[in-house]
Parts: sequence; structure tokens; C-alpha cells
Amino acid sequence: MRRVRVFVALLLGLAVLVATPGLAAADITRSATNQKAVELVIARAMSQRGVPFAYGGGGASGPSKGTVAVETDETAQPNAAETVQPNAAAADLVPGLNLPGVAPGAGVPAPEPRRVEVVGFDASGLMVYAYAGAGVKLPRSSGEQYKVGQKVAPAAALPGDLIFFGPEGTQSVALFIGNGQMVETTDAGVAVSPVRTKDMAPYLVRIIA
Repeated sequence: MRRVRVFVALLLGLAVLVATPGLAAADITRSATNQKAVELVIARAMSQRGVPFAYGGGGASGPSKGTVAVETDETAQPNAAETVQPNAAAADLVPGLNLPGVAPGAGVPAPEPRRVEVVGFDASGLMVYAYAGAGVKLPRSSGEQYKVGQKVAPAAALPGDLIFFGPEGTQSVALFIGNGQMVETTDAGVAVSPVRTKDMAPYLVRIIA
């Protein structure tokens, strides 16, 4: 029964975080100094909109070399006419033989996407860069970032809090900027997006109180 109550409270908190316009502006309790630091963090993250996604990219000084997966002619899925089937030899020996249950390309592993080098940010790299502007040094991975700072319920979120995704924040991280919006890295690059609740960790993390 206790688990049900906790789950319901979490859902209500997430709904408030996403749906309430001006949520974070309504009850700012930070000192003026800390508020200015948070505004600097947000501005620093926002200044990187459009910078490409790069796995392993980004740090305190800005975008850096990382990698991104790209589909090439080799990684594109072949069409049925070009696919070699494991039982092709048997089909050749017996004209018209239709072997059931064998899909084109069965038994042939799909090739790995090719990775190319690009300068940009991944999710945690962008957070490291944003907070470096306020003199705060964050760990380099989202999972480690989830372990620092103050855990905050979604209903109590303030701009500058970090939103995490996946178990213990290991999947990704974004910067909450208020009004149901966050700054994150996407496949198209750094962007402002509506807050997503799918796979969101139970708590946000407040780095500057």
C-alpha cells in the first residue's frame, strides 16, 4: 500500500513539473547571489543551442571531439533481392522450393553503424559546461552527476535543477529551465524541449541551492 502512495505522489509531482506554467518563478527561495549563478548556468547552456550531439564530447571549456553513429551504404539494410539466405543453396538445387519460416537475411548479423568524429556535446558534457560558468565542477557522467547535490521532488523543481533519465540517472541528463522546459542534447543537437516524464528518475538534483 505504501508503494502505491509513493507512486501516486511521484506522478502528481511530475504532472506539476510539466504542466504548471511559471512553476519555478512562483517561489524562488535562493539568495540573490545563487540566483545570478543559476541564471548564468542556464544562459551558458542556452548559448550552445544547435551545437551537434557528440558521444563523449563537451567539457568545462565547451564542445570537444566525440563520435556519432552514421548509417552508410554498408550499414543500410539490404533489400530482399540482394540478401543471401542461409538455405540459398538448397533452393537452387530444387527449383521452386519455398522454405517456410526463413526471413531474408536470417542468420546474418546486421552490421554495426560506422562512428565518425564530430565536435559537440553529449548530455553530461553539456551540464559540465553549463555549470563550469558558475565555478562548479560536475562529474563527467550523468550517473555520477545524479549522486551529487540535493535530491529534489519534481513538484519542488526550480530552474537550474538537473533532470535525469534511466535507472540512477545513467541514461541521460537535462537542465530544467522552468515553465515545463529543459535544455538537452538531441540527435539534432543542443535544443530546448518540453520536459519528458518517460524514464525520468524519481528526483531532480539541485546543484546550487
